[in-house]
Amino acid sequence: MEAISLFKEFQRGYSDRTPRLTKIIDVFLLYVLLTGVLEFVYCAIVGTFPFNSFLAGFISTVGTFVLGVCLRLQVSPANHFKNISKERAFFDFIFANVVLHLTVFNFLG
Repeated sequence: MEAISLFKEFQRGYSDRTPRLTKIIDVFLLYVLLTGVLEFVYCAIVGTFPFNSFLAGFISTVGTFVLGVCLRLQVSPANHFKNISKERAFFDFIFANVVLHLTVFNFLG
């Protein structure tokens, strides 16, 4: 009973106090996390025959998750990055993702 009320309190506080942009980033992070878990489970069940492909995909999801968390920290209202605008943080996220995925595509070979 205590856990249910605690969860409802958390959900109410999250929906009331969290800005819409942060919620969108959180949904994206959840998607990337689930994609990484699905890749890992698939690898555990089926095998790692094209190991470079599995490794590239898994590195891509982990890297995208880390960059997404960095974006979330930068656009959060309670951040410590007061001199970085939301647009600059988003550009940094996009640029870092392009570099990450160019590296991942190179590793697929």
